[in-house]
Amino acid sequence: MATGIPNSLTSLPRMEAGAAYPLGAVYDGFGTNFAVFSAHATKMELCLFDPSGRHEVARFALPECTNEVWHGYLPGLHAGALYGYRAYGPYQPEQGHRFNPNKLLLDPYARQLHGQVRWSDTLYGYRYLSPRADLSFDHRDSAGAMPKAVVVDDNFNWYGDTHPNVPWDQTVIYETHVRGMTMRAEHIPMRQRGTFAALADPKVIAHLQRVGVTAVELLPVHAFLQDRRLVNLGLSNYWGYNTLSFFAPEPRYLSNGSPAEMKQAVRQLHAAGIEVILDVVYNHTCEESELGPTISFRGFDNASYYRLHPDNRRHHINDTGCGNTVNFSHPRVIQMVMDSLRYWVQEFHVDGFRFDLGATLGREHYGFDPGAGFFDALLQDPVLARVKLISEPWDIGPGGYQVGNHPPGFAEWNDRFRDDVRSFWRGDAGKRGAVAARLLGSADLFNHHRRRSWASVNFVTAHDGFTLQDLVSYNRKDNLANGEDNRDGSDENRSRNWGAEGPTADPAIRATRERVKRAMLMTLMLSNGTPMLLGGDEFCRTQQGNNNPYCQDNDLSWFDWSLADTEEGRALIDFTRRCIAARLATPTLRSTRFLAPALKILHGMPDISWFDETGSEMTQDRWDFSEGRLLALRRIAAHPEAGAISASLLLLNAYSEDRSFVLPKPAMPWRVLLDAAEGNNIHAGGHARRLPENNIINVSAHSAVLLVTDNVNI
Repeated sequence: MATGIPNSLTSLPRMEAGAAYPLGAVYDGFGTNFAVFSAHATKMELCLFDPSGRHEVARFALPECTNEVWHGYLPGLHAGALYGYRAYGPYQPEQGHRFNPNKLLLDPYARQLHGQVRWSDTLYGYRYLSPRADLSFDHRDSAGAMPKAVVVDDNFNWYGDTHPNVPWDQTVIYETHVRGMTMRAEHIPMRQRGTFAALADPKVIAHLQRVGVTAVELLPVHAFLQDRRLVNLGLSNYWGYNTLSFFAPEPRYLSNGSPAEMKQAVRQLHAAGIEVILDVVYNHTCEESELGPTISFRGFDNASYYRLHPDNRRHHINDTGCGNTVNFSHPRVIQMVMDSLRYWVQEFHVDGFRFDLGATLGREHYGFDPGAGFFDALLQDPVLARVKLISEPWDIGPGGYQVGNHPPGFAEWNDRFRDDVRSFWRGDAGKRGAVAARLLGSADLFNHHRRRSWASVNFVTAHDGFTLQDLVSYNRKDNLANGEDNRDGSDENRSRNWGAEGPTADPAIRATRERVKRAMLMTLMLSNGTPMLLGGDEFCRTQQGNNNPYCQDNDLSWFDWSLADTEEGRALIDFTRRCIAARLATPTLRSTRFLAPALKILHGMPDISWFDETGSEMTQDRWDFSEGRLLALRRIAAHPEAGAISASLLLLNAYSEDRSFVLPKPAMPWRVLLDAAEGNNIHAGGHARRLPENNIINVSAHSAVLLVTDNVNI
């Protein structure tokens, strides 16, 4: 690659003052401006490297510091140049300061990386394993173990690209992993598997279109660090929740090394009408606790970037469980994250973000606050206000569970939906009322501040936990491969194996598992709110009972596409497709408002009504009956502009035997659109073959049925 550095270093002029904004390395066609924040440094040096990244070839002291931003401009330094920083200042851990100029630092605004971290004791600002721990000081140079930042030219031909701008009520999210999704896709060239080039493959995109999803939510694609502990165990940080750089794509996901490959993938997905949502990790960095390595933020200004214990600033506050917590009370930290988010929207055209441990982002010094500075900055930003914002609304700190408490404008992962739906279909007692609340968008959690029902991101499975196949195949987790004696991962999965642990050839058990999977998929897709499907669940993907494969970059985590060609896989893909199609075609299943029984729509009937299997309206006594596992939900929506109404009736049977439902009055021309017990046996054009008889219909054990009416004139 071109170095960006003139052949003769003597041809580089003296560094000019440059500008304090924007931060990072910005190439203007003639030279490069460098700007980096540090409130407590006393000197900042820029180091340039040869094309291999192994040899430092020039060093410049940044000549100016304006408003705590160190900056300088190098005429003649072009895109492709490799660089890093050295920051001088006090090494006073008790005061929160950990400057060590012997440690090469990665620019917090690095937009592309060259090389990777090579684990060495030199990466630590203190003498690793010293009896004085982080109170000691290490004089060794870490440059040989560090990746280098690359000066980039962000120009890319976006001609013809259009954001799909899918409305929230029509959004169906597919959570997936860039690497894992295609590592076993045999039709893709080996060198491209597991990269953005593979994600853009026409067959991969065609599968997403066939299923009917409208957005892919990608597990972290920011460059991330491979934890030393995992490397020593022969494992890896597969999921990527260990951010090294908030602006650079993960190098392993770029088959040609260029960030333009990711841009091309986004453009191809957009052309197919599919949005791209990034799972982003701003709550902590890869530098761990005060005993972690000095790679970037710690070396630039530990006391500004991280939240420190006020009574002992040597130690980091750990609300994330990852050793450190990013300090969102600092304006420069907010600026960095805002700059990062805008960069992904403006330069990569992404359509939204899912914020890992989002409660951390709303923490002020006194705790979580829906009016926190970062939330205020984010929601008023003209660039970011138009993209989808989703929070994982919890962390492990005090008061960290904040489901439903984020400010209007956010959607939130709803783990209550996951737990209640799993429990109901497992057959637990006393869950009828809970699943009823989840079906209607969890108004008990989100119906305030004029929020809409799409604020509830509903899911039954996600990357963190069992796959759908494993949820019906294992009573217990099996995480021994992770090297933690099966202590990691949740012990309560609300799962059930239905008669045998793991894979089985028993046809009765397999049939029950398929019914339960389809019933849960129906519950997910037919609930108000925003559904999220875990990638691979549509064709029986398994992780062999591992509910925490964060470190398994292998066949355990990678999608086994051969399952999609099995009879069960093809049937489940088609059933998933039909569930999504039914949702998008039936307005009652995706209302943006919270439905209420008091609102009368048709002939005095409310827009929602609950019934038991006798066709009688649910009473408080019936809701309180803990052994009740049958439920009917009728939803009615008016469409004055079309002069018609839409009605649907969802029947749930979580008992272990078939039950008949008397359909509620008044009798309507119902027809079966989906039946979890029939799976793939009802094909397009054949739905009308099954109709209620005498206003009664059978619902099989562990199953659900959706009935709809054709539009009826008002």
